[in-house]
Amino acid sequence: MKHFKTTFVAILFASLYSYSQNIQDLIDLVDLNRLTVTLEEFTGEQSAMVNGNSVSLVDRRWFTNDDAADYLVERLGMLDNITILDQAFNSSGRNIVATQLGQTNPNDIYIICAHYDGVDDYAADDNGTGVVAVLEVARILSTQCLDNTIIYAFWDEEEIGLNGSEFYADQAAANGDNILQVLNLDMMGYDGDAPGTTGDNDFDIDVRNIGNSIAMKDEIINVLNSYTFDLNVVVVDPGYYFSDHGPFWDNGYTGLLLGESWETADQSPFYHTANDRVSTLDLQYFHELTKLVTAYMATKGSLVSVDNTITQTATTLSSNQSAATYQWINCETDMPISGATSQTYMPVVNGIYAVEVTISGCTERSDCVQFDTLSLDAFSKNEILVYPIPVKSELNIEFINLESDAELKLYDLSGKILLTKEAKSSITSLNMQELPQGIYFLNIENSNKSGTYKIVKE
Repeated sequence: MKHFKTTFVAILFASLYSYSQNIQDLIDLVDLNRLTVTLEEFTGEQSAMVNGNSVSLVDRRWFTNDDAADYLVERLGMLDNITILDQAFNSSGRNIVATQLGQTNPNDIYIICAHYDGVDDYAADDNGTGVVAVLEVARILSTQCLDNTIIYAFWDEEEIGLNGSEFYADQAAANGDNILQVLNLDMMGYDGDAPGTTGDNDFDIDVRNIGNSIAMKDEIINVLNSYTFDLNVVVVDPGYYFSDHGPFWDNGYTGLLLGESWETADQSPFYHTANDRVSTLDLQYFHELTKLVTAYMATKGSLVSVDNTITQTATTLSSNQSAATYQWINCETDMPISGATSQTYMPVVNGIYAVEVTISGCTERSDCVQFDTLSLDAFSKNEILVYPIPVKSELNIEFINLESDAELKLYDLSGKILLTKEAKSSITSLNMQELPQGIYFLNIENSNKSGTYKIVKE
């Protein structure tokens, strides 16, 4: 299944949600609200949907974490350009390994990884944070064509002996896999300063002189210094061994550990207890570290230059990439539009559209764009009131002069329709109480006019 972001007709929002073509733009796509919601789901603070059922992932100990593994498989399956390996390495252990194949150098492999098993309930810092950061990197980079291969790996049974990563590393070495670097994330959400306040924001890089690990450390610091992050690096050499980079060191591979600062005694005091919960973390600090590792993996993956953005007018949609192969897509059906293979497309009906752009075997898909200008005027500011903004529970839509029934559709940022309702009276309400915090878009359309409104849920 494809995973889309949706851009609506208002040009104000078109640039905000466009897929990006440089490292800074990718950094800016790291979403704190998404990180928070995913972390709450993965740690059992709120329920998660797995295999069509609402489940709790509060207990992820090695003998009871199949739902957590299935959660990872499902979330990775929503991404483009990803091949998933569900690797059983013993009677209970499962590694979940997702590969994004490089277009130019498919045998040059960079791994970003985290273990997903826990010791006690919740296990938010150890290691929900690492897992969620890897998922966020995968979400963002899977929209891009890369020169080199990136593997997003989630290891099982780290807490009882590094079993999952050891199995994989030994197998990779035996196969002669050209793994150039392994970036292991383990506990990256706790900072002793008051959450959200200016503090030291120290983080550790644990490294040893194995392979080219020292040079890898220098490359991460170079990325740290090349962009703006509220972080301070502490290099630990010789660094801690007993996490999932250790088995790769044992096989001579380049790698290191990145996480909160144990070296300065600023690690979570709730380590390996049921008090290791999301509420104890500094989520802004976690956000900064996730932005850093996103920038680093984008740098090592090496972005292929493809412009997958769209320019929109009242009558046409145009790909901004020239000299390519094009296929326009109906986002509502996720199907290609027959004959729509030119750089410019003129929709014949209102709808939501995207374009796939292919250059030298590399294909990227644009944002989905809502096109609703055919024969429909836009509502004026004096015709519709949408309030309160931000909304906590009930969103009210008030029509000043209701000429005909209107259709309401509430979308999330992935383009998924969450709520629909017919407005038959001057005031209609949508119940958003159960939706997570974040940004949504409300489309309102009747027989004569249409409009799209940005909704902030808090």
